[in-house]
Amino acid sequence: MVPITAVPAVVRESIFDWRNTRAAELLFTHRDAAVLTLVTLIGLSVAIMILRAMTRRKAGRTQVALPAVLNWGQSSWLSIVRHGALILFLVGLPFFALALADPYSTLTQEDVSFPGRRIALMIDASSSMMARFPAARLNAKAPNEATFFTTVAAAEAFIRQRMAGKYHDLIGLIEFGDEAYVVTPFTTDYENILLSLTLIGDWTEFMKFPDQGTTIGLAMEQSVNLFRAFNFLDAAGNLMVIFSDGQDTQVMIHGKSVNEVLAGAVATKIPVYMIRTSYNKALGAVLPDDIWRPAVEATGGKFYAASDESVIFNAIKDIDARSAGRVEVKRYSTERPRFAPYAFMAASFWSVALLLQLTIPYFRKFP
Repeated sequence: MVPITAVPAVVRESIFDWRNTRAAELLFTHRDAAVLTLVTLIGLSVAIMILRAMTRRKAGRTQVALPAVLNWGQSSWLSIVRHGALILFLVGLPFFALALADPYSTLTQEDVSFPGRRIALMIDASSSMMARFPAARLNAKAPNEATFFTTVAAAEAFIRQRMAGKYHDLIGLIEFGDEAYVVTPFTTDYENILLSLTLIGDWTEFMKFPDQGTTIGLAMEQSVNLFRAFNFLDAAGNLMVIFSDGQDTQVMIHGKSVNEVLAGAVATKIPVYMIRTSYNKALGAVLPDDIWRPAVEATGGKFYAASDESVIFNAIKDIDARSAGRVEVKRYSTERPRFAPYAFMAASFWSVALLLQLTIPYFRKFP
């Protein structure tokens, strides 16, 4: 059983599978059962038609004979519309047969395309993130009002907003301070990312984080390297999102300026979005804003000076709206069941046919 709230996601998944499935490449577990079912249905239909023809009564006492009415007008081709419910039922029958045959794919490599982005999420875990940032909604379950827990909850809110949409993103998670660490490489497993956020958002884990400084440039450099490691750097649909208090005035990282660090992102058109979380501090109230805003916006992204919870939510919505796109990925599968798209198509046609049959008397003519 599928919860009613999960129905849109199941429908989207079925449509994606339908678009990326090739019937010629499928194998069938119960091919004979599907063929036997079709033969049985056809045989029953023919038998019923013959029986109706044999038992039809001739005109007599129980019937009234009427003179024929001459049809001088030409019949309209639109008359076939009255059989719409029957036609939809027949169209859905082959899909039902394919689903009944239990199709599956063997070891395959597919080039599939989904709406979404490759997103590198960066979370600042430096000691300055202990500063207070009250947020009634984001900090509802946090151990205290530290900015770090607000940013972790904001990252979770962003992921859940992507989950609620039509997107199939590849998301990687990076935690940084004086050094940057890849917590989770790029994956489409949202639950895995959410679990990773829960783990780094634990109070004990946060207090054990070894690098208490803030070096945003290293996080960006690590993200660029992550894109490169997955051979995504030259692909379209990449994105970086940084959650940090912005308390970093270092403009040189490993002998390179911030602009040089971001040169790869600029060259490959990877926009960077930074949500600077400092409570009650508008744009310019934090000294490094003048460093990071132009650097971030040079990539085609945007800098958000989040001074309260409402600004964070507005920034998340804005990034989500700006992050429409498509990603192409290689997907490997071994004996993956493929009956769902065909069952979905059959159910769709039959549901529409049933709706027409029950609601519009015009379609209740057979044949």
